[in-house]
Amino acid sequence: MARKTVSIGSFVDTLKGFESAPITRDRVLGYCLETAVDRASLKPYTHFRNDMYTRNLIYRDDQFEVMALCWSPGQRTPIHTHNGQLGWMSVEQGNLAVINYKWLGCNASGNQNVSGMDCLAGATELDLDRREVQECYADGPVNVVDKEQTIHQVVLQGKEPGVSIHVYSRPIDSCVGFDLEKRTCFRRQLKFYSRYGDVVVDEGDLVPAP
Repeated sequence: MARKTVSIGSFVDTLKGFESAPITRDRVLGYCLETAVDRASLKPYTHFRNDMYTRNLIYRDDQFEVMALCWSPGQRTPIHTHNGQLGWMSVEQGNLAVINYKWLGCNASGNQNVSGMDCLAGATELDLDRREVQECYADGPVNVVDKEQTIHQVVLQGKEPGVSIHVYSRPIDSCVGFDLEKRTCFRRQLKFYSRYGDVVVDEGDLVPAP
């Protein structure tokens, strides 16, 4: 069944309507699977750079965060976790691969489940198991992060630039990143390239973040 195309404004308004009841994985997933966002309405939020993918905030309140990520060839996120969040990613342009990982153990497990924060990070030895890879493309699957699958890396495939829509509940300002070569983890501050259509990035601090 073809997805119904709506403007990004209408997409956000429908999500806001979900806030009157408990926000669940499957309620939002069902909406994302049946809805495509009109690309023309995304134009204010699409910014491409050759040196980094960009995170572009479209909407944010206490329950939802909606952003467009713009990808140039060869770009990818660090491996990172969404512990404590629900998240949904649909692709409007290009082809993205989501590589899932499972946490098996680390030497700083006492830093997990900290009140008000998922994890303090700081492990100097860790073990992640690479699991399945999900291919995501326009009118294709919607990737989900939930209580069971929280760690992944997103990679742009091919030479076509990519645009993906990300919905998170709830918003977060930092996450845990993983360096498998050094077997360490660390907290990453999350920054936006643009907010509500206005570029706000500090050109002296262009560090990609998930």
